[in-house]
Amino acid sequence: MDYDLSKLTIATVGSHTALQILHGAKKEGLRTAIIVRKDRYEFYRSFSHFIDSFIIVESWHEVASKEVESELLSLNAILIPHGSFVEYVGPENIMKMKVPMFGSKKILEWEKYQDKKMELLRKAGIRVPREFKDPEEVDTLVIVKLGGAKGGKGYFIASTPEEVREGLKRLGNPDNYIIQEYVIGVPAYYHYFNSKVYNRLEITGMDIRYESNVDGLRRLPPQYAQKVKPTFTVVGNIPLVLRESLLIKVYEYGKMFVEATRKYVGEEILGPFSLESIITDEGEIVVFEFSGRIVAGTNVYMNGGPYTYLYWDEPMSVGRRIAKEIRKARDKGMLERILT
Repeated sequence: MDYDLSKLTIATVGSHTALQILHGAKKEGLRTAIIVRKDRYEFYRSFSHFIDSFIIVESWHEVASKEVESELLSLNAILIPHGSFVEYVGPENIMKMKVPMFGSKKILEWEKYQDKKMELLRKAGIRVPREFKDPEEVDTLVIVKLGGAKGGKGYFIASTPEEVREGLKRLGNPDNYIIQEYVIGVPAYYHYFNSKVYNRLEITGMDIRYESNVDGLRRLPPQYAQKVKPTFTVVGNIPLVLRESLLIKVYEYGKMFVEATRKYVGEEILGPFSLESIITDEGEIVVFEFSGRIVAGTNVYMNGGPYTYLYWDEPMSVGRRIAKEIRKARDKGMLERILT
């Protein structure tokens, strides 16, 4: 890698977890850069005390342009992917970029398609919901989910083949979707960090997503709530601490997932990722999705969470944890082992 390693810059797209990522990089003594759309520049400029460079674009399509790529390379930049980065730029363009990226690029291709996501979870031996390959198979309450990192947008509930077909028609009959059994229980989203530098898997936190309008319906009397179709667009996140006895299975699932990426994706997942689940009333953890990069739920722990504190004895956000991994890898001469 033809970089001045003394002047590494941590860069990302201005959305999702950008503030946490760049603040964490600055805490670890690294330079920072943000690719920001022009209409968002004023907001992100207010955090210029920890953002060194601004790369302004008119639209997200420019992020993978030669001009932006050239500027990032001149900054000795390492890109940090997050949900908006993946959705706006697209895995295909990310794969073509010459700017080194922290973590696995290949996992982002698997994340794009719901059927590939579930295939990988099943291969890992993780308990997943029942899946329906065709609307005609639906004989119970299901959730229909679109592919990509859309934050729940477009998801809908159905219980009959007719309702599934009608819902898909409203969405323009998309090709990339999945029909899953709707598992009843408590949603819980687990944040992990797979470290090559420390050779360990860490649990960094967990959260509950706050979704519109399904979480707002509980405020209505039942006779009115039942008249409204629930939607699942994520608008925020709520911190969660699990019963310690459940952490053992959460950790086990994380290890199983890492091994599955090494074996089936052909590139072991590195750094942050998430498994997203429902916990039933019998304490069973049913995983319905994964994210192969930092998730927005980590934003609830900008000053570190209860689990990162157990590892570090100091505040440690996931953004800072990423920067620490990069800095330590550089100092140990193993930087290229954590970049793709």
